[in-house]
Amino acid sequence: MSRTQSFTRFALGSGFALAGSAAALAVDLQVTGLSPQRHTGSALINTAISITFDRAVNPASINNNTFRVFGMETGPVAGSFSFSNGNATVTFTPSRRLFWGDVISVTLARSIAAADATGTLRSAGYQYQFMTHVKPSLGTFTEVQEWSVDQPGEFNRIYGGQAADANNDGWVDVTLVCENSNDLRFYENRADGSGLFEPLQGRISPMGPVPSPNVASDFNNDGLLDIATGNFGGDISIAFGNGAGIFGNRVDISAGSARGIVSYDADGDGDYDLACSVPGDNKIFLMLNNGSGGFSAPTLIEGGSNGEYGLCAADMNNDGIMDLVVGHEAGQTIQVLRGNGGASYTGTGLRNAGGACWVIVCGDVNGDGNIDVNSANSGAGNASILLGNGDGTLQNRVTYSSSAHTPATDLADIDGDGDLDMLISSFGAGLWRLYRNNGAGAFTFVQDFPAASNPACAIFLDADRDGDMDMIQLDEIADFATLFHNNNRVVVGDMNCDGFVTVGDIAAFVIALTTPEDFLINFPSCEIENADTNGDGFVTVGDIAGFVSLLTGG
Repeated sequence: MSRTQSFTRFALGSGFALAGSAAALAVDLQVTGLSPQRHTGSALINTAISITFDRAVNPASINNNTFRVFGMETGPVAGSFSFSNGNATVTFTPSRRLFWGDVISVTLARSIAAADATGTLRSAGYQYQFMTHVKPSLGTFTEVQEWSVDQPGEFNRIYGGQAADANNDGWVDVTLVCENSNDLRFYENRADGSGLFEPLQGRISPMGPVPSPNVASDFNNDGLLDIATGNFGGDISIAFGNGAGIFGNRVDISAGSARGIVSYDADGDGDYDLACSVPGDNKIFLMLNNGSGGFSAPTLIEGGSNGEYGLCAADMNNDGIMDLVVGHEAGQTIQVLRGNGGASYTGTGLRNAGGACWVIVCGDVNGDGNIDVNSANSGAGNASILLGNGDGTLQNRVTYSSSAHTPATDLADIDGDGDLDMLISSFGAGLWRLYRNNGAGAFTFVQDFPAASNPACAIFLDADRDGDMDMIQLDEIADFATLFHNNNRVVVGDMNCDGFVTVGDIAAFVIALTTPEDFLINFPSCEIENADTNGDGFVTVGDIAGFVSLLTGG
């Protein structure tokens, strides 16, 4: 973390002392340690989150408003705080396990104070992200469910969606955004391990005109999932969740015709602000949250070229301040707007996108600890990867074909090997195209998934809570959502999930058999079902003989 601190030194005679001493000077509290590490993709789903500061913090300044945790799938994360290392380390223990393959954001407010009253966290606050790990799988998919968002005679036009736990039952639900009907449609996970979803059941939340891009957050800090949409017909709409899968109490923000939308803490006060790209104005619009879900009038930010369209928020230079990655449709370029704190930004230079940039997603694709950029390039029929240098600048693009008009690209670890793979949605070619990462950020074509009509995008999620990444493909014109389960690589008897049955599995098998409630605590990266060696659906003493046989080579 780089920061400039100003100090004033006084040379006084030896017979004088400076009243108040150096300890009374206000010096920013600094973050010196993170666990899990920034941008890691291997955090356990029951991980605690620890932040270490350069000196003791005042415990009274740590609470759910100043130290916030949010998962893209898990949603707002509740938990408890503890202090160690002379109160210089704050540990947040989630009240429930996080979701597999989830992006977790940790947000620290500028009001966190030192115990000796010498200062608070810098005015920019501090924000960082990491990912929970994914179990190894074959990385192949089987279609298990398909549904239409239309009632007879309707054409609602799916354009996007969110996979997140909207009813706080520990299972990921799906909320789809429909352009023509101007609404959100909620589909509840059956929560029975099948990984299937209930019918619509009338859960529709009206939004503004032509909602398309969307983002989930907790804007009013009530611990419930909210959803905001950028509306091509004008404005942003926010639907506040009630924790039961209903999104209501909608508010609209005047922000032009938004095409990209992100949520992050832009001003360091600990709550989630909104930014959107508005190509008609050639600007980024930034709206600051008042902490209760009310937003300021937009501040306009120059995006560096023409037709600001794709937008992603990520820490591109690893300083704990979120930056904005902007993709330009008309300019066919990408620029990182490096966050300075205080909701101000500095451009780092344009890079060619490879086409008219439509969507931007961010992730560490080559495992070097720096965030990289993935761009879907509209009429060019391709998607691009631009590796990040860790200082807010990008390397030259490498493009991957999608055959025709490309409205979306998505990153996820489809095979559990620790790197992010890429799925490109081709509206024009009528297919989804899957590329596998070699671990160094180079991608190889794997498979095309034909669409009934024209793809809009896809959603990666762990629908059946088995630890691997499943997939929902959204067909914009056919108005179908199609769910695919990942074909996971279960090795019966492999209790520590290292891929083999060895003596190292004995202790875990005994715990699964005798105290199953302790299994996840002790072996969070595996599932108790692996102990079912006789395949009767239960873990009982009847599985002992099968486990011994597997252990001894039977």
